[in-house]
This record gives sequence, structure tokens and C-alpha cells, in this order.
Amino acid sequence: MALRHAVLAALLDGEHSGYQLAKAFDVGVANFWHALPQQLYAELARLEKDGLVTGRQVVQETRPNKRLFKVTDAGLAELEKFAATASKPSFVRDDLLVKVQASDRIGTGPVIEQLEERASVAAAKIELFGKLLRKMRGDMDEDEFLRGGERIGPYLTCLRGLAFEEDNRTWCLRIAAVLRERQPDRAQL
Repeated sequence: MALRHAVLAALLDGEHSGYQLAKAFDVGVANFWHALPQQLYAELARLEKDGLVTGRQVVQETRPNKRLFKVTDAGLAELEKFAATASKPSFVRDDLLVKVQASDRIGTGPVIEQLEERASVAAAKIELFGKLLRKMRGDMDEDEFLRGGERIGPYLTCLRGLAFEEDNRTWCLRIAAVLRERQPDRAQL
């Protein structure tokens, strides 16, 4: 997947400025695609040049002017084409896993600390995803929203992010406990 498809998908809910898009990536899209704000602005320019989004200038009196972008019919067709292509299997590439793999031969104190920190970050993301999911479904319960909600794509990706972070937190805490129990004399190294 290219960044362009993630940007196009993020713009499906209407017009967004580059700043709003960066916020959307930071909160919702980041659970499956990471991009820096500079990358997003550059991608918006490419998408506009390619006719996949249109941008319009909004004059603001008390703030700097901004540009709002929305997906064009060509952009929607690009997303349709992308959706029809086979997806590659995902894979994990995580330096913390390399450290855990080496834990039999190294001091585990720093590894345990990093596992616990990762679990703490995951807990914060779990809370954030919970808030996002509640906000998206409004007064509906989850089953009702999934059956009849207006736009469930972002909700479904947030559910995946939530499941990932819950599993991540559980695994990190378990492995930290295992390392602490197996090597109590080395855990302080």
C-alpha cells in the first residue's frame, strides 16, 4: 500500500486541511499506517497534481489561510482499483522482539523496563480507541452501529487497532513477568 491510498481513504469523510489530515492520521489512521505531517503535505500535493484530490483555498481573517482537500471521482476510482488488488500478508518488524529473543544471553532489566513501557503505551492507546469508538457510534450500541451505522470503515479499523493494542499489552506484561521470574538475579543488570 502506498501512502496515497491511506490519504485518499482518510479524506472520504469530506474536506480536510493538511492539519486536520495529520490529526486524523495521528489518532485513527496511525493504528495501521504511520506518516509524518511533512509526508502528508507532500502526498496531498502529488494527489492534487494527479487529479485524485482537489484543493481549495479558504481565506481566514484571524488565522493564516488554509487549503481544504477532498477526493475526486478519479481518486475514488483509484481507491476502487486499490481495493480490488490482492493484499500482501502483514509482518512484524520490531526491535523489542529482537531484544526478547536475545534475553537468554543478556541482562533482562532494560528489556523488562521496555516491555512494561510498551504495555503502558498500549494501555493509553486502548483508552483512546475506546473513546474514538464510543464517539463514532454515538448513542448506538456496537451491534446496532455495525448493522446500520452510516460509515463503519473507520470504526472497523479502530476495532483492529484496539485488538492489536490489547494483545500487545497482554503479551508485553506476560513476557516481562516471565523474564523477571526466570532470571531474578539477572533482571537487575
